[in-house]
Amino acid sequence: MSLNGVILLILVGGYAAGKLFSALRLPSVLGMTLWGIGISLFFRDAYPPVLDELSSFLRSTALIIILLRAGLGIHKKTLQKVGKTALLMAFVPCLFEGLALTGLFYWLTPFDLLTSGLTGFLLAAVSPAVVVPSMLELKENGLGRQNDVPTIILAGASLDDIFSITIFLVFLNLLRGESVSAAHAVLSIPVSAILGIIPGIVLGLILARYFNAHYEKVRATEKTLLLLASSIFLLQVGDWLHTAALLGVMTVGFILLEKAERAAHELAYNLNKMWVFAEIILFVLVGMAVDVRVAMEAGPKGAALILLGLLARSTGVYLATAFSTLTYKERLFCMIAYTPKATVQAAMGAVALSFGLPYGKEVLAYAVLAILITAPLGLIGIRLSAKHLLKTGDIAFH
Repeated sequence: MSLNGVILLILVGGYAAGKLFSALRLPSVLGMTLWGIGISLFFRDAYPPVLDELSSFLRSTALIIILLRAGLGIHKKTLQKVGKTALLMAFVPCLFEGLALTGLFYWLTPFDLLTSGLTGFLLAAVSPAVVVPSMLELKENGLGRQNDVPTIILAGASLDDIFSITIFLVFLNLLRGESVSAAHAVLSIPVSAILGIIPGIVLGLILARYFNAHYEKVRATEKTLLLLASSIFLLQVGDWLHTAALLGVMTVGFILLEKAERAAHELAYNLNKMWVFAEIILFVLVGMAVDVRVAMEAGPKGAALILLGLLARSTGVYLATAFSTLTYKERLFCMIAYTPKATVQAAMGAVALSFGLPYGKEVLAYAVLAILITAPLGLIGIRLSAKHLLKTGDIAFH
């Protein structure tokens, strides 16, 4: 199949699937994801070789758009209000799920302890690709505004990924025979976050100053292109330095809202329009990264392990929000919203296999199965529970 044919399948089919699921009163992104899974199931062997490299870039660009939108919607006062709870949400649920899965894999599968830890923290990462758009839609509809529930989840989910990926990489290095001290492992998490945020602050300040100085001369479209290009460069630098670049991207949006509010509103408006296209690309490509045949190899035991991990994550969410001002219903919603997995599992599921590590194929199977189970479960759960568990306004999923 030609690249043009695949792109046509992604765009037209993804759009149609999204509309169909909206008509069925289900999340449109679930339809897009399932369409991608269908493409993977029937056309995987016909993918053109260039698609792998292109899809990685397109997924990253779509993630940049949603994280910029998230940053452009978070005010300083709001972040100060939810900061403590968001920080706890960043690592407590992930730690609970990762450790629980490590023990479960070690006791119930042939995995050694290091492979169990690697798999546990790979599966523990929540998906910003699924969570962030859903929370932005809630913010637009005013749900959870009283205690800023969507903002807590937005900030926590972004940091959650950093935490899980860092521990995953520690286990990966240990499996590859590289020594990693406990102190280095612990320090690498805040260092990665800080080194991701600082370039975001610098870039945000530079862009804010430029936009303020040339607000009338630079068209809104040009501002948007400059912001996207700068963010893509920021992401590339993060890949080179192994820092939390996605957190830096969100920081750019946050700084622009504080320092160049007029331009920030223009940028948010343009990014919202771009998201119509980027949403289809992102969720269909996430679905296409899923190989159902591989997932089936994990079997019922894999499904049970994943669900037990979600139970441990929910316990972590409950404890992380225990000392907050959130109501019981809002805390229950946070548990549901922290269910979906897709982005990290799709991007890193095959890492162990690519390095030729023992049980690499099995690790990939568990990662794929986690996407198949939790992404639909989380999307439907968020949609159905938001209007019952969060206050203010009505929700309208498109």
